[in-house]
Amino acid sequence: MAIKITDECINCGACEPECPNNAIYEGGAEWRFSDGTSLKGSYTGKSTGLITDAEVPQVPVSMDLYYIAADKCTECTGFHDEPQCAAVCPVDCCVSDENNVETKEALLAKKESLHL
Repeated sequence: MAIKITDECINCGACEPECPNNAIYEGGAEWRFSDGTSLKGSYTGKSTGLITDAEVPQVPVSMDLYYIAADKCTECTGFHDEPQCAAVCPVDCCVSDENNVETKEALLAKKESLHL
C-alpha cells in the first residue's frame, strides 16, 4: 500500500528529499508523473488508474500540508528496506494508506513502470 501523510504533519519537509520516486510534494504544489522519473507521453497510474500525459500537472492532494501522490509511491520497495519518509519523519505522520493497499509485487511493478 502507499504511504500517506496525516494531519499531524508539521511541514518540516524532511521526507521530501528522501523519496526515490519524487512522490512527496509541498502542500499546494502540483505534481507530475515525470517529476524525478524517466516518464514521457501517455501514462496510466498503477494505483488510481489515472490516464494522463506524464508531464501534465495534476491537482495537489493537499493545499496545506506535504502530501504523497499515491500513484508514485512504492513504499521505497526496490530501493530501501523501509519507507524512507516514515524513517525520517520527526512526528511519525507518514503512515500506511488504507485506501491504497498494494502487494509487494504491485509496488515493484509500479517502481519498474516509473523508472524505465
